[in-house]
Amino acid sequence: MSVWLREDRPRRGTPPLTRDRIVEAAVAFLDEEGYERLTMRRLAERLGTGSTTLYWHVKTKDDVLDLALDAIFGEARIPEHSAEHGSEHNPGRGWREGITALLGEWRAAMLRHPWSAALLNRPLLGPNVLARTEFMHATLKGAGFQGPRLVAAAYALSNYVIGAALMRDGGDEGAERAAADELLRRDRDLYPSLAEHGHPSGNDWDAAFDQGLVYLLDGMAPHATGREA
Repeated sequence: MSVWLREDRPRRGTPPLTRDRIVEAAVAFLDEEGYERLTMRRLAERLGTGSTTLYWHVKTKDDVLDLALDAIFGEARIPEHSAEHGSEHNPGRGWREGITALLGEWRAAMLRHPWSAALLNRPLLGPNVLARTEFMHATLKGAGFQGPRLVAAAYALSNYVIGAALMRDGGDEGAERAAADELLRRDRDLYPSLAEHGHPSGNDWDAAFDQGLVYLLDGMAPHATGREA
């Protein structure tokens, strides 16, 4: 059962270890070594405690990963609600601003913690995940998206930002770019468009993300009134 669906076990007195400390240590470990190398024993060693104490708070490695992933979502600030997000009859422009701000925050958080994007196939039931997902769904609903169209819009936006984060989770970008440039110079007859415009590894990822999101939202905008374009 997911850690989010179990009640915390009561403990007498002041516990020597807290869930917050466990999550903080887990995120630091994951940033340094990645999720493949995380074990309960190594996490307990990092916390300076025994495995028995650690298991009192979290039952499995999956618990730790779920908690750490939700903490990463918590770094993505939810946009202020002062902007006009619109309604089904008057979608306005605020919905685009809110979505753009949220996805920018989410991507930035995942880039600070590259391991996080690879774990998003897990059950996402933590309070930070749900709060941000609720904001996105409520904003889209306020713009006029309903039912399956709302689900499709949220799915497209979520997958766009996840893909953008995964594309940046690589090795030495300088070496990769040099190798790609050499390949395209050698085989420019086979890949003339790539040779002209450059391999993706040589582009400005931040600018490409921002412009790509504009294209995506432009495509969604005609449907924001609740009517088909």
